[in-house]
Amino acid sequence: MPALGLGVFAVGTDEFVLAGMLPLLGDTFGIPIATAGQVVTAFALVCAVLAPVLGTLTARWPRRRILLIALGVYLAGNAATAVAPSFPLLVTAQMVAAAGAGLFVPAAAVTAAALVPAERRGRAIALVTTGFTAATALGAPIGTVLGGALGWRATVWFLAGLAVLGMVFVLVLVPGRVTVPAPEGLGERLRPLRDPRALALMGTTLVGFTAVYIPYTYISAVFEPATGGDSGRLAVLLFLFGAVGALANYAGGTLADRLGGRAVASGAIALLTAALLVMPLATGSLAAAAVMVVAYGVPAWALTTPQQHRLIALDPASASVYVSLNAAILYLAISLSGMAGAAGIGWFGAGRLAPAAAVIALLALGLSELAHRLTRRPGHDETRTTRLTADSSSR
Repeated sequence: MPALGLGVFAVGTDEFVLAGMLPLLGDTFGIPIATAGQVVTAFALVCAVLAPVLGTLTARWPRRRILLIALGVYLAGNAATAVAPSFPLLVTAQMVAAAGAGLFVPAAAVTAAALVPAERRGRAIALVTTGFTAATALGAPIGTVLGGALGWRATVWFLAGLAVLGMVFVLVLVPGRVTVPAPEGLGERLRPLRDPRALALMGTTLVGFTAVYIPYTYISAVFEPATGGDSGRLAVLLFLFGAVGALANYAGGTLADRLGGRAVASGAIALLTAALLVMPLATGSLAAAAVMVVAYGVPAWALTTPQQHRLIALDPASASVYVSLNAAILYLAISLSGMAGAAGIGWFGAGRLAPAAAVIALLALGLSELAHRLTRRPGHDETRTTRLTADSSSR
């Protein structure tokens, strides 16, 4: 399991560290930060589209082979990024890296589930996907500091090094033969999209995390008054956002067990909306920005686990299908945040991105309540169902 978590940390660091690299990319290629942000959009969009497709095409392959190929593709994409002479070639190289990331994450989740008894599968999936939390708390700040000191190409070589380390761990620690359930076709993987309840819940995830990632993707621009463009100060903010994420993620899962996924998810979105509305008032100093990032990070991360609880509660036997599809939805949200944030910077400037994201968060709150109405049926106790599936979720 540690090998799979390290792999997710490696591929997850890419998308998170890119947010801290946007000013450096802009300086190198002479482009506005909104244009540089499209590398985040391209990476996330490729992950969202290719994750279910590649997962289906490789479903019958040995698990370790898939994991090694995925990390190899990710490594090749980042090596090409590090030497890219132009921004279009850099984006193309990152799309190659994204194909590897999109293949690795669901494959790692399925492999983790196959390595443990049935009653521990959800917990194993959650343990693997905590690599995303580590990527935000550690990978992104380390990469940002490295980029500020040695240039963004050094950061990309750091990503390539993580991929090599991940390949070594997979080769040594993941068994050569792992028994997995009969492979699912693409139609089965997309089956939840035919369920209005799942659609409403995944719509909540999509819209909610688009609101979350709009200020995060352009965090260097949003908090530029506080950081003065200094990569070290920006790394502090990135670290705080990721560190608080570990605590908020755990707290969100614990509260979901007690109160039900709907109460925690809707509460988190409401707090997120409030934080986004006041964010422009806290960008004038590093101390105020640090407090604001914590206030914004708590509801942002607290939303993740309750949403997975709610999805898995629809059909606990299909937990892996829902987890994989939800991962693709998250990538799509990151992609949309890159596009929406770029448009927002062009229309009204980086200083007003957060309030605009608050409007999107309100839409997510409406979708969350709609999902609750659709899932509420006679005899259905959401809190009880969430408790029964607590071990089958959380990131």
